[in-house]
Amino acid sequence: MIETRLRIEPIQGCGALVKDVDLARLGDAEVGDLRQALFDHGLLVFREQSLTPEQHIALAERIAPIDVNRFFPAAPGYPVIAKVEKTAQQTTNIGGGWHTDHSYDAEPAMGSVLVARDLPPAGGDTLFADLYAAYDTLDAETKAEIAGLRAVHGSDHVFGEKGAYAQTDQPELAKGGVETPETVHPVVITHPGSGKSVLYVNPSFTLRFEGRTREESLPLLMKLYAHAIDQSRVSTLVWAPGTVAIWDNRCTWHFARNDYHGHYRLMHRITLAGCALEAA
Repeated sequence: MIETRLRIEPIQGCGALVKDVDLARLGDAEVGDLRQALFDHGLLVFREQSLTPEQHIALAERIAPIDVNRFFPAAPGYPVIAKVEKTAQQTTNIGGGWHTDHSYDAEPAMGSVLVARDLPPAGGDTLFADLYAAYDTLDAETKAEIAGLRAVHGSDHVFGEKGAYAQTDQPELAKGGVETPETVHPVVITHPGSGKSVLYVNPSFTLRFEGRTREESLPLLMKLYAHAIDQSRVSTLVWAPGTVAIWDNRCTWHFARNDYHGHYRLMHRITLAGCALEAA
């Protein structure tokens, strides 16, 4: 990690809290520090912010180009801002399983900037897992077993016309006619921003290892998944009005808890464009 002008307090398990900063008024040097802190910690949490949609977009554009998600509905008037929404009448939330965004793309998203807009009175926390630590703490035998492996990722089973969301009360997320190709990434990548090794598979979008069937792949995948979400490597983000989270999709997973039935929740998400991933 490098020295930074930001006041950063590591969060046990995953991520860091950044204090005494106004995200709408960052200097260029602070933006560079923020980007590097994101690469180092995987998750950055900011409290008591008051970003307008325009400021949200401007902040994201200073970190990286914007990658518009092809499945999520857009916020009215802001086509680059995705709505992560659950009404009081709905029982299905978005992101209610361990995943990392856009691993199904050939150039997976670098990160996301999520702004709390309308929160339930309680619940709706987001869990984050540290995939740097997940790789570092693997035993030598497992590291040897996954060295050189590649995994196939896809989204059709989730967002496709007959995917999981098609069977829920959020069917608009199941997109007919939207491209849902499979892609292949190394199981252990070198993070493009930090140079560290990362375990790069996830329960929602990783389908199988290249050259193996789903059934042949599952025992090892399940072992890796269970290891990644050990409580020592997981943190819980309790949202509050004014909270902003920025996370790096290449070195974290997240999980949105669905424990606020009967209440409305709205988050605004901007996805940051990434690059092709290389094996460690």
